[in-house]
Amino acid sequence: MGNVFYFDWEVDLIEWLQKTIGSAGQAIAKAVTFIGGETVMLLVLLVVLFCYKKESGKRCGFTMVAASMWFPMIKNIVLRIRPYMAHPERIEALTVVQEDADPLDIIQQGYSFPSGHSANAVAMYGSIAREIRKKWMWWLAVIVPLLIGVSRFDVGVHYPTDVLAGWLVGLAALGFSMLLEKKVKKEWVRSLILLTVTMPGIFWCTSRDYFTSLGLLIGMVTVFPYEKKYINFQDTKNVWAMILRVAGAFAVYAAMNTVLKLPFDKEWLNSGTLGANLIRSARYAIMLFVLLGVYPRVFPAYEKIGRKNNS
Repeated sequence: MGNVFYFDWEVDLIEWLQKTIGSAGQAIAKAVTFIGGETVMLLVLLVVLFCYKKESGKRCGFTMVAASMWFPMIKNIVLRIRPYMAHPERIEALTVVQEDADPLDIIQQGYSFPSGHSANAVAMYGSIAREIRKKWMWWLAVIVPLLIGVSRFDVGVHYPTDVLAGWLVGLAALGFSMLLEKKVKKEWVRSLILLTVTMPGIFWCTSRDYFTSLGLLIGMVTVFPYEKKYINFQDTKNVWAMILRVAGAFAVYAAMNTVLKLPFDKEWLNSGTLGANLIRSARYAIMLFVLLGVYPRVFPAYEKIGRKNNS
């Protein structure tokens, strides 16, 4: 169920790339597209948040969540079928969004327009470049989203116009974030404003990416003021503490992502129903609250371990 529309040159380009780049090129495309996925994006955000500057990490997280809310809202209106689904005789899916689901299951694999990887890459690396303000970072903010975008139609899951639209969504999220930072000083109020303007998507969005981001945004509204009042963890220059902060955060995330699913049937969680999607939002809201509002209580202990290793 969905819409099929495309320019002939898009299908020709994808088909030509898949036939021309060979197995080595395909392996590189898969690796680059993985860089634009949830796991690596989470790692990059955690490094900025826990190892560079907390406030920078929060601003980058806000921008990325804005992009992550908008692209599924558009996807679930346009309903564009992915190219490998529309052209199975010409285009191969070298990778899929949900590896554990049927590649042709549109609920699990999601729609095509715009590209979420492309939107998130522009939002994430563009916002990091705004924080670091170094020439090399600005180059990365251009090159990495460019490579990720190209890899998405190379692996057959997006048309080139999906990627172009994704880049525009990422740029819009950057602009929106900059405007709110200028006009609204309290970070939780900025999150509440974004929640207000994106909440209507709950009435038409069925894909999991929207409800993942909705949960993260709800978590931001609640955890930002809580962290500032009761936790207020500090930035660190201790390399060992940085490593432990990020490694521990990944462990907490992985554990909670498993534990919070246990009370529910796996098939129901993947059903795409409103109830299952709202549970998904609740899971991600809880995980974000724990990562920012509970887990940082152990940071002082990391500082002690770091000093011992440095001595």
